[in-house]
Amino acid sequence: MIYVFLANGFEECEALAPIDILRRAGFNLKTVGVGGKTVVGAHDIPIICDIETKDIVFENIEAIILPGGMPGTTNLENDETVQKAIDYANENNLLIGAICAAPLILGHKGILKGKKATCFNGFEDDLIGADVQNASVVRDGNIITAKGAGVAFEFGFELLTYLTNKENTEKLKNTMKFI
Repeated sequence: MIYVFLANGFEECEALAPIDILRRAGFNLKTVGVGGKTVVGAHDIPIICDIETKDIVFENIEAIILPGGMPGTTNLENDETVQKAIDYANENNLLIGAICAAPLILGHKGILKGKKATCFNGFEDDLIGADVQNASVVRDGNIITAKGAGVAFEFGFELLTYLTNKENTEKLKNTMKFI
């Protein structure tokens, strides 16, 4: 199961573009409401999530995705279940995707030490121990980070490539007319 954690104040594009890409590719993906089943994005768009954090089954985690936005990132970081899911994914070398401000959560946990990573401008100091890259999307091992809303599709396609292969990603890009 791929879990995408959504908390009040999340950046809508950063969540919905990867969700759309991975669901089109046939992945079993659940949106997870932090603090309730309905969350409201940074631009006042309400989203009804598939499940709430209390419904997570850790043993079923295949990947987790953390959209950015403020205060969405802070709300994710302050949630105990999100923290436990990150720990579980990291300990089991499962995919962790984080975009915009959300990579700071991984930096604060020490997960980015010695890894290449990127984030929204201004949060670089929070990527503690990371080799910060000035790139749109960065993949280092099981961690994929991205700059922000403008690269949400690139982020989603990199997640797909990690989970399948470049050929499947190129086929989906063509189907979606992503040029």
